Amino acid sequence: MRTACLALAALLLTACGGNAPPPPETAPAAKVTVIKGGTIYTGNPDQPTVEAVIVGADGRITATVPPASADWSDDEVTLIDLKGGVMFPGFTDAHVHLLGVGQRELTLNLEGTASVAELVSRVEAEVADKEPGSVVFGRGWIETGWPEARMPMASDLDPVSADYKVILQRSDGHAMVVNSATLAAVGITKDTPDPEGGRIERNEDGTPNGLLIDNAMNLVAPLVAAPDTEGLKTALETGAKLYASRGWTGGHNMSVAPEQIPLMEELDKAGRLPIRLYNALDAEGFDIAAGRQMETDTITNRAVKIYMDGALGSRGALLIEPYSDRPDTSGLALMNPEDLAAIMARADAANVQLAIHAIGDLADRRILEAVEAGGYDASHRWRIEHAQNFALADIPRVGADGLVASMQPSHAIGDLFFAPSRLGMDRLAGAYAWRSLWDSGAVVAGGSDAPVEVGSPLIEFYAAVSRKSLKGESAEGWHPEQALTREEALALFTSNAAYAAFEEDDLGTIEPGKLADFTVFDRDLMTVPEAEILQAKPLMTMVGGEVVWRALN
Repeated sequence: MRTACLALAALLLTACGGNAPPPPETAPAAKVTVIKGGTIYTGNPDQPTVEAVIVGADGRITATVPPASADWSDDEVTLIDLKGGVMFPGFTDAHVHLLGVGQRELTLNLEGTASVAELVSRVEAEVADKEPGSVVFGRGWIETGWPEARMPMASDLDPVSADYKVILQRSDGHAMVVNSATLAAVGITKDTPDPEGGRIERNEDGTPNGLLIDNAMNLVAPLVAAPDTEGLKTALETGAKLYASRGWTGGHNMSVAPEQIPLMEELDKAGRLPIRLYNALDAEGFDIAAGRQMETDTITNRAVKIYMDGALGSRGALLIEPYSDRPDTSGLALMNPEDLAAIMARADAANVQLAIHAIGDLADRRILEAVEAGGYDASHRWRIEHAQNFALADIPRVGADGLVASMQPSHAIGDLFFAPSRLGMDRLAGAYAWRSLWDSGAVVAGGSDAPVEVGSPLIEFYAAVSRKSLKGESAEGWHPEQALTREEALALFTSNAAYAAFEEDDLGTIEPGKLADFTVFDRDLMTVPEAEILQAKPLMTMVGGEVVWRALN
């Protein structure tokens, strides 16, 4: 019809003695992308599955089939055949430390160490080719399940590392073990007082035993060289590429130092950050978050991360009552109520989202009290990061106060090996209470806390629906009734994660108008037996309609 109109116009101009203009040049239309050939879960309960997804050149979903009809020819579109794979809305890790993920890959990675003896052997092997006097830094050990049933100490490391300074951080980042050479190098002695918000663990005679908890770790910071600019960029890129290969399309990146922000912007513009990042900066980066500075189409700087307490494993989580296995302590307060109220008021005025680390029941209660006292509502979408232990009476307050419970399912299936001894059986009823929080009306977003945990969407999904160890184990006090359905587990890492970042209009479900972020696995997580979830493999990761990672055939 358009061609006929143009021809008629040219004929009329010629008849009137005019010269017909040349026909306008029409740029070739950009091809749309069609994804089909497998099971596609939308995350939308009104239409749980579709046969195909159509993506425009702008990286947004234009239609799904159905309701649209499959009336294209293959030469008109870019076709992606899932070949039987199973596609989901892009999985987002709602709590990750991206720099730490990259650094774990680039330094001494102690993940999976099975005993004190193995830890010592790995240190011995690591120092074998080091110059005497050098610093050896590693991260990732966790004593859960070790046959020695205790944390490592300097006395374990000293026989193989007397000529080196050894600093080994626990996987949760809230404790470390150092050898005697390190203690001597920084002057930690029997007379060194515990710093505020930290604890130097000691032998019976009062001498330091090598374990440093929370802020006490800062005492050895002078020995650990800060990475230079290139080192930071390498670690960030390494972490992002690893995450894309695991099926993550994005991450809520926690505890980001201000100096990392321009580096992320640079990397993204160079095409070296394949996933979306929603950054929660350290308190020193408050102004960056308030001004939404240095953002890109895949990087958002809107939140600030603060800390109420430490971790349960190292007895730094702040509890209402003392620890069952250490009645002399109730944990560590890393922020007092007055300072919490002050930063809440500042964040409210600046429209900054707060992501507040809280693990113990008293830490969680203090957040609830501060939110209620300040009259803050759900529009802030302030988040409790970890939200691991609540007094039962406090659980309904989370949803009522409009707080997001940002939780990591894998913490439960690891911590529940030692949580009964830390908390006692009675307090476990409010621990890792995904179901209770969900049913009370709270939005529960799912993450991994990598490098504290592995950082696998499959492990996190499995933990949420099974509430069992990776070997299928359960035990007294694990509260299996707190497990989620598979639909709820999917929401943790898709629609709920999007809500937690103010991104529900763009991400979280497969619907027209939303960004084409997709995760593809080789089997159906919604139907396979629980144990088989852990055997699944990622096949493809798409961000904004572009394939950023694909498994080798």
